[in-house]
Amino acid sequence: MASNKIQFRSIQELKNPGLNKQLAEKEFQNEIPVEEFLGNTEKLNNGSTSRRNFLKLMGFSTAAVTLAACEAPVIKSIPYVVKPHNIIPGISNYFASSFYDGYDFASVLVRTREGRPIKIEPNPLANQLGKTHARTQASILSLYDNDKIKQPKLDKKDATFSDVDDYTLKVLSEAKNAGKKIVLLSHSYASPTFKKLFGDFKSKYPTAELVTYDAIPYSAALDAAEEVFGQRALPVYDLSKTQLVVSFGADFLNDYNGSNLDSSYAEARKPGENMLRHIQVEANMSLTGANADTRISLKPSAANKTLVDVYNALNGGATNNKAAAEIAKELQAKGANAVVFADGSKAAHVIAHAINQKLGSTAFTGKANLLKEFNAKRYQEFLGWMNAGQVHVIISNNVNPLYSGQKAEDFGKLLKKVPNVIAVADKKNGMYQAANAAIPVANWLESWGDITPQTGVYSLIQPTIQKIFKSRQIEESLLVWTNGKNNTNNNYYDYLKANATAYLGGKSFNEALYNGFVENENGGNLSYSGGNLAQAISELGQFKEGKLELVLYTKSSMGDGTQANNPWLQELPDPITRLSWDNYVSISPKDAEELGFENDLNGRMQLDGSLANITVNGVKLENVPVYIQPGQAKGSLGLALGYGKKDSGKTADTGINAYPIFDGTNLALTNVNLEKVSGEHEFAGIQLQNTLMGRYEIAKEVPLAEFINVPFDDHKHGWNKPLEYQTINGDMPAGKIDLWGMFDDQDGPHFNLSVDLNSCTGCGACVVACQAENNVAVVGKEEVRMSRDMYWLRIDRYYSAKEKIETKEQVERNLNVPELYDILIEPAENPDVIFQPVMCQHCNHAPCETVCPVAATSHGKQGQNQMAYNRCIGTRYCANNCPYKVRRFNWFNYQLNDKFDYTMNNDYSRMVLNPDVVVRTRGVMEKCSMCIQRTQFTILEAKKDGRVVPDGEFNTACAQACPTNALQFGDMNDKASGVRKLYASNRRYTLLEEIGTKPNVFYHTKVRNRTEEKEV
Repeated sequence: MASNKIQFRSIQELKNPGLNKQLAEKEFQNEIPVEEFLGNTEKLNNGSTSRRNFLKLMGFSTAAVTLAACEAPVIKSIPYVVKPHNIIPGISNYFASSFYDGYDFASVLVRTREGRPIKIEPNPLANQLGKTHARTQASILSLYDNDKIKQPKLDKKDATFSDVDDYTLKVLSEAKNAGKKIVLLSHSYASPTFKKLFGDFKSKYPTAELVTYDAIPYSAALDAAEEVFGQRALPVYDLSKTQLVVSFGADFLNDYNGSNLDSSYAEARKPGENMLRHIQVEANMSLTGANADTRISLKPSAANKTLVDVYNALNGGATNNKAAAEIAKELQAKGANAVVFADGSKAAHVIAHAINQKLGSTAFTGKANLLKEFNAKRYQEFLGWMNAGQVHVIISNNVNPLYSGQKAEDFGKLLKKVPNVIAVADKKNGMYQAANAAIPVANWLESWGDITPQTGVYSLIQPTIQKIFKSRQIEESLLVWTNGKNNTNNNYYDYLKANATAYLGGKSFNEALYNGFVENENGGNLSYSGGNLAQAISELGQFKEGKLELVLYTKSSMGDGTQANNPWLQELPDPITRLSWDNYVSISPKDAEELGFENDLNGRMQLDGSLANITVNGVKLENVPVYIQPGQAKGSLGLALGYGKKDSGKTADTGINAYPIFDGTNLALTNVNLEKVSGEHEFAGIQLQNTLMGRYEIAKEVPLAEFINVPFDDHKHGWNKPLEYQTINGDMPAGKIDLWGMFDDQDGPHFNLSVDLNSCTGCGACVVACQAENNVAVVGKEEVRMSRDMYWLRIDRYYSAKEKIETKEQVERNLNVPELYDILIEPAENPDVIFQPVMCQHCNHAPCETVCPVAATSHGKQGQNQMAYNRCIGTRYCANNCPYKVRRFNWFNYQLNDKFDYTMNNDYSRMVLNPDVVVRTRGVMEKCSMCIQRTQFTILEAKKDGRVVPDGEFNTACAQACPTNALQFGDMNDKASGVRKLYASNRRYTLLEEIGTKPNVFYHTKVRNRTEEKEV
């Protein structure tokens, strides 16, 4: 029977039953404009409000977020009518393929989910060629670029492939009948099937010519190789057994000779008696120079002289150059176990080859890198044809000399003399604007193809997704233009498969496709056969010393600018300057002081810098930002190529285009003038603290001799002494003292991550891999400048200070704290550099866990510190209490927000998102999860199979991407695991061990192979 009782909470409510409703309606007399306030950046940054209104806003918005967390959006899913046999929803498929975009190459595995590629992984079978770097990892995002040309064009109007083919076949026939030239202008493309196909095309159109154009053509290196080896191919080196490398301006850990050597370099840098010693002579502080044991800072003219002096000293000549004499002495002592690299000019390459020949360097493998094909003589011949009106048709294969050519305006004038221009392009760039017809180029992930990256290696490219837009690869077009429309022989897959037989070494096509590459015996090796040393020495001597000399270089993020419209790469901070979204002129502190250039931190700890006009051989670049770079050689400047790319997407037009001052051959230039102009530039800096400020236990290092000869735990001289606490019972090991009870970590796996500072080169591959795997947002320059980047993993870069002052010395010198920090904050003139990847340390006693009021962050049984996003209310207590500063707060919604139109604001770019990882919303804290989605998947798969997970199967995105194995992940409860063996190393230590957080991430002390603190 129903009750008629009246429920009330007060006499007033009993008298007036509607009172509660009235009070609720009057709680806020006016609606609180939460969205208006929090959604308006200007009001949020510059507005002021009372404490009462602030608490109203926060109280209401917190309640709103809490309520919203209880609601799930309605998403309508359409099931497969007929499910593809190779797709299981929720399970990734992997395809072996080859990444090649005209500049970079890697043999890779492409991870797909429900038919869309979402991640690039290294191909472990391909060894050095299978290593991935930042640009390789980021290339997955370029597939979904919304700024691409989306369909064929004829006279800038939408057209069909049939329309464009009709036009093309017509003008090709005209050229053939008139005896005029047809030029296919392409980037270097070492594809044997493409070359054969062009041969077929030339058979039909005898006046057709294939001309190579590269933005960064490696012309000097190729010219030198042709002179020394008799072949126009770059030598391949292997440093794994080398004991001494001397580099003169060669950035061989970044872009050098069409590849980089970081994998074999890291192998040779393992601490021990035969550890590789690295000497770098350079002007710019390069990625390679930052990893050197001894770095000699010289401007290009002085570095050239030192190279010549080293060569002369090795051949019995006398020199008064102390640095050259010391280098020559070390080279002679190591003999065949040493190698010399040089860059900047043809002459420098020739001399380096001559030194290696004399040493009999075992680093020289004899193999040839075939990825670079530019020939300056051939290109100049092509320009002559254009000028003479001999070219009737130009077909450009995704190249743009109007952007990257030294004399782009002159090329534009010559292009007007060509009546028919067909641009196979990805963007509406200069070549598109000049073209009569345009064909969207297919991405490598949408294409079939093959590559011979070096002698003895044949690599295949296969599509992993149907073409997203109406695009077509150049080979498909050539087949149509050779065979005619609607010909049954126009299938490029069939053409490729038939031609591949000669390169498969007896393997089947499917087996080669499954592995991604084949090693065979095709192609001859390089051998020393010449080299005009007298001419090379003379040419280096003719490099006139200038008051200022400029060195052009490429960043590990941007390269030649091919992927300039990729937001992941634009936001990736430079490993040396730690600046993103920019290029700039780097200048030494002394030159900056003399010329009046400044870098200052404003009141919000944001970096501002001077602007300058730079003129090189009469060509002026205006309003270039100036960055004061420790380690920059006095009298030298540095400037990165690949920026300032117009008409190539919203993101690409960032920075200054430096190509107009690049002559296509020499990276070191003289006749330079730098003029300060009015105004300031706003830099976006990820890290503005340059030195360790006396906190030497954070990034430890030790000289090799001390590492070998002094016990690590020696009470007086130990270089990695175990931490002890002073207690009433005497000194006790830190591991024996605890404020908390330990978790039971013996049941099931317990994960640890090892970070070897000796192997980490700072390349940034791990950062982009983490971003791709975990849907980490791009926030843009303005937010980076506000210190609101969202990276789960950062690579801190530390310079050595002008003085190293321990606590005892501080007391002896009677230095107060401000005086001490004034000394410690200044980097040395030519500092040592150390790179340190830092992510969530997954502490067993995590300070974040104890302060979260809603238990959104908690400790997992497997050692991971976990985040429950829908529980987080954004107090940020955890970030405040984290001593490692690795937590990131979502200040905004970064998806479907026009303010952040980068990677999550349209349906195309959102296709790259990993469905295994939730996309976070505004007001939520996030951080490294130690790729828990990967570890759980591995555990579940092993459970289904009824097996134990073997060592190596557990992996994180960062560890898998690392080309040097600096990051290694595994199960500490597996007694045979690699990570457990690394834990036993005497170089192991943890960050901030003294605060007792007991991290599950540990580090290895960096070892420098030198005997003196500063040798030169």
